[in-house]
Amino acid sequence: MNKFKFYFILSITTLLLFSCSKDDNSFVEVPLRDYQVQFTLENQMIEDYLSTHYFTVVNQPEEQTDQDVTIAKIDNNQLSIMSYLDSPTFPKLLKREVSLHDIKYTVYYLVLREGVGEQPTNVDNVLTSYKGHYLFESTVDNVKSVNATFFEEVKFPQQMFNLYSDVIRGWGEIFHKFKTGEYTEGKNGQVKYSGFGAGVMFLPSGLGYYGSGSSAIPAYAPLVFSFKLYALQRADQDGDGIPSYLEDLNGDFYMNDYRNTFSYPTAIVNPDDTDGDGIPNFLDIDDDGDGYTTKLEIKKPNGPSSLDGPSLYYPYDPILSDPVQSTDEKRGIPNYLGDYTTPNRLRLHLDKDHHLIQ
Repeated sequence: MNKFKFYFILSITTLLLFSCSKDDNSFVEVPLRDYQVQFTLENQMIEDYLSTHYFTVVNQPEEQTDQDVTIAKIDNNQLSIMSYLDSPTFPKLLKREVSLHDIKYTVYYLVLREGVGEQPTNVDNVLTSYKGHYLFESTVDNVKSVNATFFEEVKFPQQMFNLYSDVIRGWGEIFHKFKTGEYTEGKNGQVKYSGFGAGVMFLPSGLGYYGSGSSAIPAYAPLVFSFKLYALQRADQDGDGIPSYLEDLNGDFYMNDYRNTFSYPTAIVNPDDTDGDGIPNFLDIDDDGDGYTTKLEIKKPNGPSSLDGPSLYYPYDPILSDPVQSTDEKRGIPNYLGDYTTPNRLRLHLDKDHHLIQ
């Protein structure tokens, strides 16, 4: 009986395999939708959601439920999420533009609490709890409404995510607008966080999974993430010895990377690209394009005309300190003449003319 079953199954499998012709054109690849058209539709959906829903927040300092947020449909004259747009106090709904796919996305995000600690850049590692929903439209009795479906939650994060390489694009566009908090560790090793940044981001699918979707998320679905930013870890993407957040030249906590993201006029200058080679400093092992690696140039030479001999590391920290006003050489990298005080002086690893006098 078992042999009969085996040969029967084998015969059916063989028949199916050979009946699939190589010339079978039944599978048709569906092209991606136009980004601008799709964003216009999704932006309307997101704004409808913000206008027809309200939120409640738990305030329990040092408790795991602190800043838990619940979003529900308005049913009794509650204030809509949209009513908090540009509020002068927290909570507040804000929006920003993101250039990608040759269009400009508008991204809404709700700031429940900004946070009291460090601010990540969009290329750092973050420790965060989060809860995700996707939006969809439904029609009941000829009335159209926008609804949300839950798909994932992480209450007790065990690892950090890199905002540049590990997550969807939308996270990197929003997390750098918040700050971490403080933490205390109990006798049993339990860590409690307080004062952390908390918010909700409303992302068009172009900053999420777009046409591919995910295991539990359909294609072209806008995403809603509530999150808490507990801690961060600085990254060094190009391994040049300077943490990437210190290569944020204009100090906006955002690393601009125009490569392979959208077509942009050559007149647009990347504020985070010293030598203008198209590679932002946080990914460039030779920031000033002088043929000497940045890793070498963050060491102070043992004299004005030599790169040999003992060297001393000088951290470059334009965000946390003001090296232009400081005479403490440990707070900034001088230019090749050792000048700490001249306004707008160049740092060694950003000074293309340094090696011309060697």
